[in-house]
Amino acid sequence: MTWLITGGAGYIGAHVVRALTDAGERAVVYDDLSTGIAERVPEGVLLEVGTVLDGVRLSKVLAGHGITGVIHLAAKKQVGESVDMPLHYYRENIEGLRVLLEAVTAAGITSFVFSSSAAVYGMPEVDLVTEETPCAPLSPYGETKLAGEWLVRATGRATGLATASLRYFNVAGAARPDLADLGVFNLIPMVFEKLTEDAPPRIFGDDYPTPDGTCVRDYIHVVDLAEAHVVAARALAASPGRDLTLNIGRGEGVSVREMIDRINAITGHHRAPTVTPRRPGDPARVVASADRITGELGWKAKHDVHDMIASAWDGWLRRFPSAARD
Repeated sequence: MTWLITGGAGYIGAHVVRALTDAGERAVVYDDLSTGIAERVPEGVLLEVGTVLDGVRLSKVLAGHGITGVIHLAAKKQVGESVDMPLHYYRENIEGLRVLLEAVTAAGITSFVFSSSAAVYGMPEVDLVTEETPCAPLSPYGETKLAGEWLVRATGRATGLATASLRYFNVAGAARPDLADLGVFNLIPMVFEKLTEDAPPRIFGDDYPTPDGTCVRDYIHVVDLAEAHVVAARALAASPGRDLTLNIGRGEGVSVREMIDRINAITGHHRAPTVTPRRPGDPARVVASADRITGELGWKAKHDVHDMIASAWDGWLRRFPSAARD
C-alpha cells in the first residue's frame, strides 16, 4: 500500500507518518503548511504542498504517486475559533473533505481513514462513551466532524470505498522532543506556556457537574493514536468495503484541576491555577470506551498520563530551556 497522509506535517500527522513507515508502509505527505512544519516530514518521505480544496492538484498527486489509500487529518480544529468562524470551518472541513473524496473515488482509491473527534458526542450523559452513544456536538467544529463521518460513510456505501472514522479523545505527548505539539490550544501546552511565563495556569470554569467542578477528559498519547491509524489502515486494506467507527481513548477521566496538579509535579513548577469563565462549546465530561477497537482490531493504549506530560515537557524544554526548574 502507498498511503497519502493529508496534514502529515502537523503534530498528529507527523506521528502517523512515522508509525506507518516504521510498519513498512509507503507514505506521501500532502499538507498546505498553514500549521504544519515541513521539517517534521521524515527523510525519504515525499512532501506535496497543497490544499484539499484543490481537486485538480489532489488528482495529480494521487495518480502521480500511485496512491492506494488515504489517511485524512488535514482540518481546522479549534473549538472556540469554530464558534466565532463557523463558515470558515465548514468550508475547510466539509468542502475540503468533499473535494478530497471526489478525487479519491475518481482515482479508484480503495481505503480511506478519516480523522474524527470525540467532539461529535457533545455532552454525553454517560460515564463511558461508546460508539453507539448519541452524537450531539456543541460546536461547529464538532458538527463538521460528525457531518464528515456521514459523508465518508455515504461515499463508502455508494462506491465500495473501505472507510474508518477514528474519534480521537484528547491527544497529548510526543514520540520525540522535536515532534512535540507547538500549538497552545490544548490543555497541556497551555499550562506549559503559563508556567514558562511564571504565571498561574488557567481553568476555564469550575462550576461543571463533576467531582471538582472542572471539565473531565480522556487523554491519549499521540504515539498510541498513531499506532491506531496503522492498525485501522491495515484492517481496511485487508477488507475491501469495510466500514469502521472507532473511539481512540484510554477509558480514564482526568479533570483539568487534576491535570494541572500532575503537570506541576512533573515539571517542578508549583503555580496554583486561576479560574476564568467557561469557554463556549466545552462539555463537562467526555471519557471513552475503547472496547470496540480492542475487540475488533486488537489495539490498546500503552502510555499513561505521566508519559504524556513528561514527553510533552521534554519537547517544550527543547524550545524554552529557561522553563526548566532545578
